[in-house]
Amino acid sequence: QVQLVESGGGLVQPGGSLRLSCAASGTIARVNDMYWYRQIPGKERDLVASITRDGDTITADSVKGRFTISRDDARNTMYLQMSSLKPEDTAVYFCKAVIKWAYWARPEDYWGQGTQVIVSS
Repeated sequence: QVQLVESGGGLVQPGGSLRLSCAASGTIARVNDMYWYRQIPGKERDLVASITRDGDTITADSVKGRFTISRDDARNTMYLQMSSLKPEDTAVYFCKAVIKWAYWARPEDYWGQGTQVIVSS
């Protein structure tokens, strides 16, 4: 059984910084690509950033230059460093990882439960 748990969310002032973490645990053979999404109530869930197993990254235009995605494979953990936060960054942030629980298994998508980020003065 594989689980993803996000942490690090909270309330910050505009212009502040926050680092989100997404830790994978359980029976894991390999973690492939990983993703950060965010969702505002009543809106679609949007892709914020992605990082491949090899470390190649893509960030959405709305956060480019402010957010940095990274991963630590030794800890099966992905991070989202958020700087210069804006009120429009307020959302629930979700992580997704493509994981093989066994090397012979097919890779599957796993989602975390989400962590709330509120940017407000």
